Parts: sequence; C-alpha cells; structure tokens
Amino acid sequence: MKKLLGEERREAIITILKNEQRPVTGTALAKRTNVSRQVIVNDMALLKAKDEPIMATSQGYVYLSEHPNHRVFEREIASFHTPEQAEDELNTLVDAGVTVKNVTVEHPVYGEITASIMVSSRYDVQQFIEKVTATEASLLMNLTEGAHLHVISADDEKKLDAAIEQLHLKGYLLPEA
Repeated sequence: MKKLLGEERREAIITILKNEQRPVTGTALAKRTNVSRQVIVNDMALLKAKDEPIMATSQGYVYLSEHPNHRVFEREIASFHTPEQAEDELNTLVDAGVTVKNVTVEHPVYGEITASIMVSSRYDVQQFIEKVTATEASLLMNLTEGAHLHVISADDEKKLDAAIEQLHLKGYLLPEA
C-alpha cells in the first residue's frame, strides 16, 4: 500500500471517518494510510484547527456530521455515585436510547475538566469500561468523590426523560440543594 502524504492523507482520513458508522481508532487510520499513529494524532490536530468537526472518543475518532432532517435533543445531568456504579449508570442511559456524549468534573485547581465518552450502546459501554480497566486509568469522577456532569443526547425528548427517570430511581442523580 502506498504511503499517503500530507493533504491527501488528511482528505482520506475525513472520507474514512465520514463513511464509518462507528469510531475509528488512530491505529486503524494509521494502517489504512500507511503512516504511524503519531502522524495521525498530528493530522487530527491540524484538521481540528481547520474546524473539521472531529471528536476523539475513548473508542476512536468520529466525524460529527449534522443530518438536516435529524433533530437531536440534549440535556446536561448532574450525577453522583461510586466508581463501581459507573458501568451501571452508563448502561442505564444507553438502554433508554440516549448517547452519553461526555463527562465533566469541577477541579479545584484546573476548573472544569471535560472528556468525551460518546457511548450509545452496551457494547460501547463495555469497550469503555474495558479500556479504563486495561489502562488502569482513573475515572474523572474520582477527582470529585463521585460528583460529575454528563451531556446526554437522543432523537426524542421522551428518551431523555426516561433515562433521567431511571437514574433518579437508582439514586444516581445529584440531589438539588
């Protein structure tokens, strides 16, 4: 396979991401363009600087294209639970038909820290949890003893309502003061 260079490679990356239904890892992009993973990381920085709507998630890169007839509803929720309950929280949300876009915590030194999650199915949640476990990474919520925010999205507000109700029933929502 021919090594793709510069702008041609970045155009190929955009095409690949636009055509994939699932996130694509940097390693997979590197193999498909015959370059190193570090070159892909640099390309992503350049593409984002050019305002390409690319998001790095725990499962890989996604191209955030808007579908003109596809309406998306979003809400920010405040959650509170133990690290052991994180997988159940995420599964509860995706089971209701929502996507968990990110997690945000309020750090005493750095202020808000937000990280992309982008999980929409139990498979995505399983992959996310396995990656956290395999890398021995700490969940952001550990910085705030369990308190964190999520932006959740769905194609129907009723799905958001159902997801929030399930979290409420499980006691995962931060009580309002």
